[in-house]
Amino acid sequence: MRVYLRGELGVGKTSLVRGMLRRLGVEGAVKSPTYTLVELYVLSRLDLYHFDFYRFTDPSEFEDAGFPEHFRGREICLVEWPERAGEGLPPPDLELRLAYSGSGRKIDAYAYSETGERCLEGLSE
Repeated sequence: MRVYLRGELGVGKTSLVRGMLRRLGVEGAVKSPTYTLVELYVLSRLDLYHFDFYRFTDPSEFEDAGFPEHFRGREICLVEWPERAGEGLPPPDLELRLAYSGSGRKIDAYAYSETGERCLEGLSE
């Protein structure tokens, strides 16, 4: 599953991922991958990758880093700044758009696959 998080700098993309990981039972440090580009979390039999492409200056860096292989298997990929990876990044199953709203935040969610639809249905329940 591929979940892409969009929104301006500081809107809370990493904080949202941190909350998701805590809900999934991750204990200990949940680091921002801004400098490492990716953090791996092993959840039972599932690998969850948290990517942050903010530092990419050219879309070719996605391919050069060998990241496409992580988007072909059974992994969950949470991606901040997906637009900086260019056309090499496959389409998302789910896209979350974060924005400031008064003193808080709002999230608009869009599903682009059956998997994304099922995820949104689960959230609404």
